[in-house]
Amino acid sequence: MEQNRGNWSSRFGFIMAAVGSAVGLGNLWKFPYLAGENGGGAFVLVYIVLIIILGFTLMLAEMTVGRHSNSDAYGAYNKIKKGFGFIGGFGILSGFLILSYYSVVGGWVMKYITASFSGIGADKSEYFSSFISSPVEPIVYHLIFMGLTAVIVIRGISGGIEKASKLLMPALFVLLLLTVIRSVTLDGAMEGIRYFMNPDFSEITLKVVIAALGQVFFSLSLGMGIMVTYGSYLRKDEDLEKDAFLIPSLDSLVAIISGFAILPAVFAFGFAPTEGPGLMFITLPAVFESMPLGTLFAALFFLLVFFAALSSSISLMEVTVAFGIDQFKWTRKKSVLFFTTLMFLIGIGASLSMGAWSDFLIPWIDGNAYGIFDFLDVLTSYYLLPLGGLFGAIFIGYIWGVPNAVKEIKTGSKFRTEKLWTILIKYVVPALVFIILLSTTGVLERVFNL
Repeated sequence: MEQNRGNWSSRFGFIMAAVGSAVGLGNLWKFPYLAGENGGGAFVLVYIVLIIILGFTLMLAEMTVGRHSNSDAYGAYNKIKKGFGFIGGFGILSGFLILSYYSVVGGWVMKYITASFSGIGADKSEYFSSFISSPVEPIVYHLIFMGLTAVIVIRGISGGIEKASKLLMPALFVLLLLTVIRSVTLDGAMEGIRYFMNPDFSEITLKVVIAALGQVFFSLSLGMGIMVTYGSYLRKDEDLEKDAFLIPSLDSLVAIISGFAILPAVFAFGFAPTEGPGLMFITLPAVFESMPLGTLFAALFFLLVFFAALSSSISLMEVTVAFGIDQFKWTRKKSVLFFTTLMFLIGIGASLSMGAWSDFLIPWIDGNAYGIFDFLDVLTSYYLLPLGGLFGAIFIGYIWGVPNAVKEIKTGSKFRTEKLWTILIKYVVPALVFIILLSTTGVLERVFNL
């Protein structure tokens, strides 16, 4: 069974895979525009503080559960305390559903790599809307993206995920730095740098803190079972404390560098920086088209985004694949093929909800009705992930017990932050995640009129 599950062959490979799971589309477009909307440098400062508190604490907690149990996310919690596998189940279900529609967006990115050379046309918004509402082409790209993910995961931990991550993540950093150099050297770029980094502390409100909280939580893929699963492939002499600092730090570094890659260019050509998904697929193509060697830099940028999306999709798939291997005793190949097929089929519905099936709406408990794509996003981001993170923190703090977790951590680390981590995992993190849950479900907004 140990051979079937696999292990990381090197610490560098594990770090690259873990960072790859955290670095995704949210780092490359969501963080820059959130910072701009919420006080610029002040938001960045709040974000960094929360990364240290929430990111480090939960990252260490999840890796500890995984390594101690040497099992998938469901089996990990169930092994430690019978009947608590449902906590990992939140993560497995989240990863499964997220990849089902995330791969659709990954397909969009692949389309834009080729479109950068062939030309997008004058009306960028019309081009994007026409493409994503098409009944066939986005599904073809979705299939290709899912296929690439499956090919990597089916090759196992060291031969597939680790090898791919060692290539993808360094390449991503290089491409990102090239984009930064081009962006900050444009005429008028300084305005975008000031917008991103100039701290306006009067802008720090409860709403800003909640926005930073949500970005930290979702950017690091906490509550998805990824770090539990990846932790289960670690050796006992791995320094979990050091890894739990390093992974969020590198993820945050990518997010901040992305701000320097995107916002100076957006401002240099007079575009609005608060476009959300449109910033990537509508505004940025127009920006690249306006600059010298724009076609080359557009292709490089979307290749960068593709690397980020693929590294995240690999980790999302591994969560469900490990579940099939450990709980159903399937071979890795069978588990990959089974879950890939299901995800692809659900993704077809998510893609069609942008066009042919746009009238098909699913009513939800918040009183709204959503298309398939948006429903999957709301269900996972607003409910399953926060619940998984909240129950995970409570489990370690009060069910398994901090002393048992500390004992596991100390097998490979001196654990210098033991006292601080104990306070954070028992009291601070559950409170913060509960605030996120209240916010995403709209309770805080109604109470405080945010």
